[in-house]
Amino acid sequence: APCKQLLPFNNGERLEFQISWLFIPAGRAVLQVEPPPGNIPGAAHHFVLTASTYPAIDLIYKFRERVDSYTSALINRTVFYKKRQQGKTERDITIHFNLKRNTAQYTNFKEVMPPIKLPEGTLDPLAALYFIRCQSLVPGQTIERPITDGKKVVIGRLRVIKREIIRLAGHYYKTIKLEPELKEVKGVFEKSKNAKMYVWVTDDKRKILVRLKSRVVVGSFTATLINTDILGKQDREDKKEGTENSTAADDYI
Repeated sequence: APCKQLLPFNNGERLEFQISWLFIPAGRAVLQVEPPPGNIPGAAHHFVLTASTYPAIDLIYKFRERVDSYTSALINRTVFYKKRQQGKTERDITIHFNLKRNTAQYTNFKEVMPPIKLPEGTLDPLAALYFIRCQSLVPGQTIERPITDGKKVVIGRLRVIKREIIRLAGHYYKTIKLEPELKEVKGVFEKSKNAKMYVWVTDDKRKILVRLKSRVVVGSFTATLINTDILGKQDREDKKEGTENSTAADDYI
């Protein structure tokens, strides 16, 4: 179902994760909700993912990435997408969405692919993360949505596996365990072929991502939430004097 007007996140929300590769702290990733720009038609939301390896890991496998996703107000379709990647693989990807024709066209540096036809309501992989947060997640349920990386479009499926209490950094979280399946579409984190990916989100109205585990091209990895700012700038300004904006990860569980 499309997201309703009362969204589970605000502009300014920031979620920071530590990425561990083969149990070694390897880097960090940040998910942010930014105010939408005024120069992209139809863009009501702007979601950003940045990821980078630590300097010590750069010697082995350097990785820098920024993904920008722009969606409609109800997060029921992507209207523009950008992805910049540095390291072993260099990418400069833009996906232009033609909302009237329901097509998307992929470019990467000077490579320009023919437009592909999209089903109504198609999202990119990053937008899908925020779309999931708007859904009622019931164990045993499967949620389907057309997903594109600009090269192809597939029906992405999300299996809601179970409710689970997990421990992270000494804190216990009530979570819902999910298994996304994007088939041949490249997602936010590029996993190895046929590898399973599991995602844990908080079992509350915000459904904040707290852990992600998978096998990727260079081995297994885990992304663990280490810091949050779940209030938008205006909400912080509206806080009464003397109250604190806590960023401890367990304060909203």
